Amino acid sequence: MNKWIALFTAILLLLGYNIQAQQTNQSKDSVLQVASLDRCIQYALLHKPLVQQALLDQQTTEYTIKSKLADWYPQIGFNYSLQHNFQLPTLYTGGNYIQSGALNTSAGQFSVSQNIFNKDALLAKHSATDVRKQSKQSIESNKIEVAVTVSKAFYDVLLTQKQIEIANQTIERLQTSFKNAYNQYKDGIVDKTDYKRASISLNNAKAQMRGQQELLKAKTAYLKNAMGYTAENNFELQYDTLQMEKELVVDTLQSVDYSKRIEYKQLLTQKRLQEYNLQYYKWNYYPTISAYGSYIFNFLNNDFAKLYGTNYPSSFAGIQLSLPLFQGNKRVYQTKSAELSIKRVDWDLMQLRSTINTQYTQALAAYKANLNDYLVLKDNLQLAQEVYNTIQLQYKSGIKNYLEVITAETDLHSSQESYTNALYQVLASKIDVEQALGVVSY
Repeated sequence: MNKWIALFTAILLLLGYNIQAQQTNQSKDSVLQVASLDRCIQYALLHKPLVQQALLDQQTTEYTIKSKLADWYPQIGFNYSLQHNFQLPTLYTGGNYIQSGALNTSAGQFSVSQNIFNKDALLAKHSATDVRKQSKQSIESNKIEVAVTVSKAFYDVLLTQKQIEIANQTIERLQTSFKNAYNQYKDGIVDKTDYKRASISLNNAKAQMRGQQELLKAKTAYLKNAMGYTAENNFELQYDTLQMEKELVVDTLQSVDYSKRIEYKQLLTQKRLQEYNLQYYKWNYYPTISAYGSYIFNFLNNDFAKLYGTNYPSSFAGIQLSLPLFQGNKRVYQTKSAELSIKRVDWDLMQLRSTINTQYTQALAAYKANLNDYLVLKDNLQLAQEVYNTIQLQYKSGIKNYLEVITAETDLHSSQESYTNALYQVLASKIDVEQALGVVSY
């Protein structure tokens, strides 16, 4: 008895361990351990409903295709019936009324049919490859959309974090300036105007930082939503500023290749499907042909107990041809409509080519402008830092007044913010260029 208790306890412990391990794995899966840009994108591709819905749509499409192609296989069926007649039917023949049939009848019928020429089955067979391709392209389109959205949201959060860092640095400098101004006021070197100005600047910087902190919460929430990340869990973004600066460069001499854009691929697939649709309506002029056969078990007897004693079978086979002769020109109108649909897709392709060219031109212009701003502002930042350091030393020595310190501080803060904004504007515009070229990686 003790052995059975020990065995039962071991099983319960093992089950508990497995459940705990599964919960731990799920917990690890739901929390991002390393929140780099690439990991954020990969997480989003696994958890974003938009992508998962597209994957489910692909599976649904696959089963739909298989259900359509199943019409090419032999269709086999079985029917069974059992009937008791309370009154036999009466027939009039040869001047006499006679009852026919048996009180009890039963039949079992095996039937088989095979499509030989069927336009619905033919359409499924010919279009299956492109229908699958359309489904895959839909997934690719959603993945690109998610990758672009997450990347921009990632950079937007980094920008706000950097702005908060700049605000902290500014506050530290202003606190130092405030102490210097107050000490000089205490020593009778300057009047109280300097440290009051320092106090105003310090309060403004703190207010700005609080605003950035609140904005960071909103942008982080947007990033989580773009990733399909749970609101309860948090993460720390990991990035390498130097590496990002190295990745700013884009080959601006590239020409647009429409075939790389997922939207263009989707329209080409749509055109092929419209061509299949046109062929489908043309097949309406051909007959539908199928072969069929059946074997029937017939049981007849007035005595129910002996009903299945004797079988009176029958069987047959044949070919069926069905051809509509006149439908009020319905087939003509359907064919014309399908031809116009193809022409419309051609116009869609032309419009998309024009749109892609415009997108690329605008994205490239924005990228070049942002890159130029970034390079200029990078130099300005270094100059502003040097000017601030020099004026601070001069103010401590009594050479410069505090108004010049405030001006230098404002210039430095503005340069830091402008440089940071420019860096992430270049990164965002680079994504737009890659999207216009159709080379977004995920």
